[in-house]
Amino acid sequence: MSEPGDNQLKSIVSRINTLMDERKSISDDITDVYAEAKGNGFDVPALRAIVKAQREDAEKRRAREANIDLYRGRLGID
Repeated sequence: MSEPGDNQLKSIVSRINTLMDERKSISDDITDVYAEAKGNGFDVPALRAIVKAQREDAEKRRAREANIDLYRGRLGID
């Protein structure tokens, strides 16, 4: 005998699984684009850093970059 809400639970689980499959497909697509960039001579770690910086909140990014500059200075890294 099914409990109340079983159909809703099954629907939710199904939707989550579908979204996870889509996420995997999108992740594979992103990997392919980075591979294409590498094949065209672009520096993939630099591209990843740029993409991360663009997606980050501007104020948080400035604070993070300021800390990196501070730490580099203290460690004597140019």
